[in-house]
Amino acid sequence: MSPTPPARRLRLGLPRRVFSQVLLMQVVIAAGVAVLATGLFLAPLGDQLDDQAMRRALAIAQTTAQQPGLVEDLRDTPPAPDGPVQREAERIRKATQAEYVVVMDWRGVRWSHPDRKQIGGIVSTDPGQALAGREVMEIDSGTLGRSARGKVPLRDGDGMVVGAVSVGIAYDSVRARLIHAIPGLFAYAGGALAVGALAAWLISRRVHRQTRDLAFSDIAALLSEREAMLHGIREGVVALDRTGRIRLLNDEAQRLLGIGDTAVGSSPDEALGAGRTADVLAGRVTGTDLLTVRGQRVLVANRMPTDDGGAVATLRDRTELEQLGRELDSTRGLIDALRAQDHEHANRMHTLLGLLELEMYDDAVEFVGEVVGDHRATAEQVAERIEDPLLAALLVGKATVAAERGVALWVSDRTRLPDRLIDPRGLVTVVGNLVDNALDAVAGKPQARVEVELRAEGRTAILRVRDTGPGVPPEHRELVFAEGWSTKKPPAHRERGIGLSLVRRFAERQGGSATVGEAQGGGAEFTVVLPEALTTPDPEPALAVPSAPQTAEEES
Repeated sequence: MSPTPPARRLRLGLPRRVFSQVLLMQVVIAAGVAVLATGLFLAPLGDQLDDQAMRRALAIAQTTAQQPGLVEDLRDTPPAPDGPVQREAERIRKATQAEYVVVMDWRGVRWSHPDRKQIGGIVSTDPGQALAGREVMEIDSGTLGRSARGKVPLRDGDGMVVGAVSVGIAYDSVRARLIHAIPGLFAYAGGALAVGALAAWLISRRVHRQTRDLAFSDIAALLSEREAMLHGIREGVVALDRTGRIRLLNDEAQRLLGIGDTAVGSSPDEALGAGRTADVLAGRVTGTDLLTVRGQRVLVANRMPTDDGGAVATLRDRTELEQLGRELDSTRGLIDALRAQDHEHANRMHTLLGLLELEMYDDAVEFVGEVVGDHRATAEQVAERIEDPLLAALLVGKATVAAERGVALWVSDRTRLPDRLIDPRGLVTVVGNLVDNALDAVAGKPQARVEVELRAEGRTAILRVRDTGPGVPPEHRELVFAEGWSTKKPPAHRERGIGLSLVRRFAERQGGSATVGEAQGGGAEFTVVLPEALTTPDPEPALAVPSAPQTAEEES
């Protein structure tokens, strides 16, 4: 015989669907609230019914104690089952439907009782307080069981306590009233539970639509995957809520923007400061692949609104691509310059060959000297006025490129820059961008000229680049420094409108400024002031002053 398969274990637990889980939990909560509310209502209701029964018993006792002739009957007649006190007490008991009306003398001896056998005996509960002249309300147990009692003193005409009246109302009647109220309470509780269940069903349906019937474990897994993906991708992600405040920053966005996760909950203006980057994130600047500069980084931003009124912005770092584009531009310019130089060099070599074939040796020597001397003079002139080797090499190279483009690049006579720059590479970027911008502005113009002035005043470096181009209209003199703004057609490999923005950002980061105005004689003049751009010069050593030779008279 084959072995009997083991019985499968019955596993009890929450259903997997979010709809079912939410509905079940909310129905349980509604039921618990209904039961709790019913219990909280029943507890004070029982106390209230007890209080009403005790007050009713006390009122009956007070009425009995005020009956005329009761005190005289208590004094003049003995306790007897058919005595006047018993008859009066039974009359009142039956009229008020009380459980008992007991009249006792000052010793606690009963003169009336529903059970006639108890007449003449001592009461089972302590009558001390009533005989001491105080009215009493209580729930207590006696010979007739548990009851709500009221006890009052019985006084004669002089106000002396001669006995007491004790009235009891059967506690079963109080309990019956309470039990009678329970069905109504349960009806209300059931109605509340039904309304709660309906509301729970509606809420669960809404949750079902919004969560697409995923299980809570699936939602938790999706959130974990989302966190891992957001913080693992090499693209910045910034999520904003409907009020425009940042609600999520992944690691790459924090790195690109230079802010920490403390920026979560603040607006882009508060986290980044006023500027184009904050405008792009806030949606005040619209478009696709928007360029913005953050520090030394060139970023490409895209913003997509979400269904809840917020937005998600993505940031890509194009700094390296921008640098490669500029290097490509420089390489193309250098190739064009080399081609032009090669053509010019061939012409000069042909001229030199012709002079040699004509045996005009002196003229050949003079021709070679002029060609070499012009280039040497230009290099020596730049190196003499600009002591930093990086800047000097940049301007010599730019002068060659400018000459091949038909532009005269001059270094101003006022140029004097010592080799004490703190950040020479940053200044190379500034000078290169301004010179390239000026060369583009004057290209193809007659008598095109670009003049560069670099000088130091203490620790401040001042740079001016003038050109003979069309200039910058006054209404555009701030726009030219905005990221992405340009009047020139962008090349295929990169965007325009970054160079001047980088110049201003660099100047402002150094505590300086970058402005543009009109050059003397027309054209544009860009001025960059960089405080604290140079180190403090070393003090020159004091020269020893030779003493004057002593005369013969002084020696004597």
